[in-house]
Amino acid sequence: MRLEDALFNWLQIQLVAEDRPEDRAAADTRDFFLEILTEDHGVSNLLIHKTDDTMVHLKYDKDGRSKLQMYPREAAEQLLADINENPKYN
Repeated sequence: MRLEDALFNWLQIQLVAEDRPEDRAAADTRDFFLEILTEDHGVSNLLIHKTDDTMVHLKYDKDGRSKLQMYPREAAEQLLADINENPKYN
């Protein structure tokens, strides 16, 4: 899995896990993507640094350097919106 894809997948499920702290599956999935990021890509100190009107900013360390990756906010929040709109998951 490419680094950018793993970061995006982690971001989406992190937003779900934050919004739904009782959702164990979301937390397990978030941890799975974090494991991919740390073990396969050498990422550490990953966090959502900032969210503005249009973008979500991720900060992380890789290869001894601090990195910033941004994703469109609408895309990042889509999984959470889909879950919240489906009564089966509420």
